[in-house]
Amino acid sequence: MQLKKIYLIFFVGFSLNGCMDKVYTKQESAFILFKTPTFKYADLGFIYTNNDEMKIEIYGSGEAIMALEISKDSVCMSLLTCMDKQQFNTKVLSATYPVDILDTIFRGKKIFDGKGLKKLRNGFTQSIRNSNKYEIHYSVLNKQILFHDTINDIKIKIKRMDG
Repeated sequence: MQLKKIYLIFFVGFSLNGCMDKVYTKQESAFILFKTPTFKYADLGFIYTNNDEMKIEIYGSGEAIMALEISKDSVCMSLLTCMDKQQFNTKVLSATYPVDILDTIFRGKKIFDGKGLKKLRNGFTQSIRNSNKYEIHYSVLNKQILFHDTINDIKIKIKRMDG
C-alpha cells in the first residue's frame, strides 16, 4: 500500500510538471522591429530568456500583439502553429539561413559561424553575401542589434531599454 502511494505521488508530480510555466532567468524590455515579407511588427516589448529557450512579446496599446517562442527545436508564433526551425525559416525568413539564426540574432551572437566578422570596441558587425540568396548586414553594438537582408527584405532590430 505504501508503494502505491509513492507511485501515485510521483505520477501526479510528474504530470503536473508539464503544466508548469517555463522559467526564464532574464527579462529585458526592448523596442523590437520584426519585418519580413509576410509579417510586420514594430513596438515595445519584452524578451525573456534562459539557457535553452526564449520568448519575445511585442505590445501595442498595452496588449500583446505578437508572441514568438523559440526552443531548441521549434519556433511558435502567435499567428502560426509551432513548426521546426527549418520550416519557420522557409516560411517566414529564408530557407537558406542556418537553422538557429533567429535565436542567435535575438541573443546578439555572431551568425554564419562568424563569416565576415569585424570586431569593434563596442561590439561587432558582419557583412555576408551569397549571390541571389542573401545579402546581410548584421551589427551588435552596445544595446542594439540590427539584422538586415536586402535580398529577402528582412529587417530585425532590437534596441534594449535596460540591463
